[in-house]
Parts: sequence; C-alpha cells; structure tokens
Amino acid sequence: MRIHDTITGLRATLKSAGRIAFVPTMGNLHEGHIALMRQAQAHGDAVVSSLFVNRLQFGPKEDFDTYPRTFEADCEKMAAVGVAHLFAPDEKEMYPTPQAYHVQPDPAQADILEGEFRPGFFRGVATVVLKLFSIVQPQAALFGKKDYQQLMILRNMVREFALPIEIVPGETVRAADGLALSSRNGYLSEAERAEAPRLYRALDGVRRAIQAGECDLARLERQAMAELRAHGWSPQYVAVRKQLDLQLPAAHDSGLVVLGAALLGSTRLIDSLEV
Repeated sequence: MRIHDTITGLRATLKSAGRIAFVPTMGNLHEGHIALMRQAQAHGDAVVSSLFVNRLQFGPKEDFDTYPRTFEADCEKMAAVGVAHLFAPDEKEMYPTPQAYHVQPDPAQADILEGEFRPGFFRGVATVVLKLFSIVQPQAALFGKKDYQQLMILRNMVREFALPIEIVPGETVRAADGLALSSRNGYLSEAERAEAPRLYRALDGVRRAIQAGECDLARLERQAMAELRAHGWSPQYVAVRKQLDLQLPAAHDSGLVVLGAALLGSTRLIDSLEV
C-alpha cells in the first residue's frame, strides 16, 4: 500500500490506476470499515482509502480533539485487506485556507434527525466528501448503512451534481450481540458495553412490529424511546421514515427504515434498520 500526504502526489499516481473504488474514513478502523474495503474490491481495479479527521463536521462541544487517532494500526489493517493507496493529508493540505465554500444539503433532509442534534454536521460531511471526490476522482465510493442519513444525503448530492460516481452502500457490521460497530464504542465502560445492544433491540422491535402489520408508527416510536429511558439511556430520537429521503411515511408506504440515536452515559450511539 502506498501512502500519500499530498493532493498532487496522489493525483499523479492515480492517473494509471484504472477504475477507482474509494472508501473515505476518519481512521480508528473497525470491522465495519474493513468490510467496506473488502466490498470495494469488486467495484474497481484499485481500492483507495482516505484517513482524515474532518474538523468541519464536528460541533464546538463535540470530540474533535479527543477523537481516536490510530494511524499505524489503521495502515496495517488497510494494507492487509488490499487497499492500494491511502490518502492521509494533514489539515493544511486539505484546507490551505479556511474553507469559505461549502455544500449545504437540502435542510428538509439534513436538518432532521441527526441534523437536529448535530447542527451543521451534514454541511461539513458533504463539503469534505465533495472535496475528496474531486481529489480522488473515483468511479465508485462506498459508505455504510449504519450512518443511514449520511448515505442518503451523499447519494442525493452525487445525483444532483451529476457526478460520475456510483454510491455503493455497505451493510451494517455488528458484534455478536447486535451492537453496530462504531469507532465511538471504545468510549463505553464495561457496564455500558453490556447495555449498548439495547438500542439495536429497540429498533428491531419496531421493525418486527411493522412487518407484523402495526400501522401506528408514532406509538412504536414512543414505546422504543420509553424502553431506552427505563434502562438509563437518554434517547434523542427513534423514527420510522422513508428510505428514499427520510421523510415521514404516508399510510401503507413501503421501503421504510427505523433510525435511532441515544446517549448511554456520555457516549452517543446511532443505528438504523431497513424494514
């Protein structure tokens, strides 16, 4: 695996790389990232990944400074799974001057759910991803379904800007007890880690009820929130939405997804399950 820390060097190398499948990351890799990199092998001649902790998507009280940075271990994992090129710029390379131009996703899609609790998050995500797409110029890019709203927004961004990139979704990778793998799981205490799968079980209960014919979605959402509160969580949302745009479904709509976010202690966990 070749490691590049400049845009110029990466672009020069990738001119002869053939079809590029791209997996952007912020590092601190887990099996979910690795699964995307394995999946990428089928979508390009060369798998390219990036490792950049993007300041633009962190709020003023969020964990940018303490976000886990495990560069050497991440490089070993990428090399072992067949990543051909890693783009690992510093902030001066990515943002040589303050980023004055930004991508502002549709507020109807970006200011709900995650966007309500993390204002500006998707503006930061869309801006850095568009910049990475410009740098890497991939033909395919892979993103996990755990971050379902992010996947939806980036898919719509690519479509509306007519970018020649296929957005490929990756299934959520879970621990044996159902907990969705996340870099932030490392913040959990031992007791919190034992409790953490309850978020998955709550969302799965909503999904199974819908599949069984339950139509009162608001009641299902309230019940799941109440279950989490009863076990010491601070839920922010449990929501049933349309997969296409995460808007409220009409009666008898199909193609739904159940999404949830909740604080367990000081750790914020998210998950989603398609219905």
